[in-house]
Amino acid sequence: MNSLPTKDMANTYIEHSMVINNFVTTVGNQINCSLCRVFGNSVKYKWVENDSKSVIPDVSVNCDIKNRRATNFLGVPRFVMEVLSDATEQYDRNEKMELYKKVEVAEYWIVNWRKKQVEIYVLSPDENSIDEAEYKLISTITEQNKTELKIYMFPNVKIDFGQLFDGID
Repeated sequence: MNSLPTKDMANTYIEHSMVINNFVTTVGNQINCSLCRVFGNSVKYKWVENDSKSVIPDVSVNCDIKNRRATNFLGVPRFVMEVLSDATEQYDRNEKMELYKKVEVAEYWIVNWRKKQVEIYVLSPDENSIDEAEYKLISTITEQNKTELKIYMFPNVKIDFGQLFDGID
């Protein structure tokens, strides 16, 4: 699996960061008394399934924060969110999604801030293999069905569509 080289994200739109910050603030405040923590795009994960190269999700919810070495988490987060940008969309939809599936991240969101859209994928058993799992698109959330937005792996955590896209016109 190819690894996307670390890029200078200085050309990333402010809206990209706003969605990340909105999620981290809203969800982080709700789970701060649990064993899980919400991280923005400042933490790295290193897995043998990625040839021990670091990967940096835009957002992750990690319930195994003690499993780390130096500057990398070694455990697998239960939730990952990627916010699309022009430079990384294909990587987020293909290589990263495949990697997250391989290491068994239970829930994966792809957020398009331009369209104000959230694709929610949940890892499900592959019908053709007893050892494999696949991401199943559970829902695509837009303004029309915004009340259906929820985090499947954390059903008691609330985030609404307006909170996620707060500040984005």
